[in-house]
Amino acid sequence: MRPEPPTGPRHRTVEGPAGRLHLVEQGSGPLVLLVHGFPESWYSWRRQLPALAAAGHRAVALDVRGYGRSFAPAATEAYRMLDLVADNVAVVRALGEESAVVVGHDWGSAVAATSALLHPEVFRAVGLLSVPYAPPGGPRPTDVFAQMGGDEEFYVSYFQQPGRAEAEIEPDVRGWLAGFYAALSADTMPGQGEPDPHFVTRAGGRLRDRFPAGRLPGWLTEDDLDFYAGEFERTGMTGALNRYRCMDRDWADLAGFAGTPVTQPSLFVGGALDASTTWMADAIDAYPATLPGLAGSHILDGAGHWIQQERPAEVNRLLTGWLDSLPA
Repeated sequence: MRPEPPTGPRHRTVEGPAGRLHLVEQGSGPLVLLVHGFPESWYSWRRQLPALAAAGHRAVALDVRGYGRSFAPAATEAYRMLDLVADNVAVVRALGEESAVVVGHDWGSAVAATSALLHPEVFRAVGLLSVPYAPPGGPRPTDVFAQMGGDEEFYVSYFQQPGRAEAEIEPDVRGWLAGFYAALSADTMPGQGEPDPHFVTRAGGRLRDRFPAGRLPGWLTEDDLDFYAGEFERTGMTGALNRYRCMDRDWADLAGFAGTPVTQPSLFVGGALDASTTWMADAIDAYPATLPGLAGSHILDGAGHWIQQERPAEVNRLLTGWLDSLPA
């Protein structure tokens, strides 16, 4: 039986455990929850929503707490992983569903994997884009990041102090986002031998000092950039940055799950030019143990970090093919 023709996207809000969550929904059928990363929004899935709907799925793209039209709690600790997982569960329940496939990109990949880890009764399969699954455990995250870079400071460490990155970004949100997106896109990222945009000079450096200037990546139109900039100009950047500031809290919260695999059916798609994928090559190599249900690990040649926006047709094909293979 062929699925009904998809209708257009519908905006709605639902109540999460601690506040309102905004989402965009398209299609009908089995629920697929799409979770974005930094610094993005539901809009990052604009090319997946109609494709998944046309393939017979109920596709729902969430504004993660702190982003867009979702609530933005003031407390830094309100952005810990356990709270984001609780939001995902609440969305599934608010939509009247018992279970969902969860797909995430960037930070959303980690949130998706942890949702599947903690709630296998809700999340029956998990798709990971750009960031592989690394089980909880190991050294304290901020200790690891503090040791990276030598005379330079890794961006995750740079983001830790409240207000510091905001002071760089918020005076020119649109310009900063344009540079950040370009720095991690295949067609505009710095070339080999150029300064790495994931680091800043410790003596007063800024991330934007290393961003490409003068042109947008091919996947990003002026209208797209206007949308993203408008969202962050309205909300500020603190909610988004607070996710990084909870990494040590997550490490403590999830200590009891150290080394635990995610056993549901899973999929990974990354870009060959994406540092988030290449830095975590060990996690990909460990997949037989950490993701025993892995259906495929796909590294797209010539692709950067924003993979579902840079290469939507390929990502949509991989996602829909995998979803079709899942047990009903």
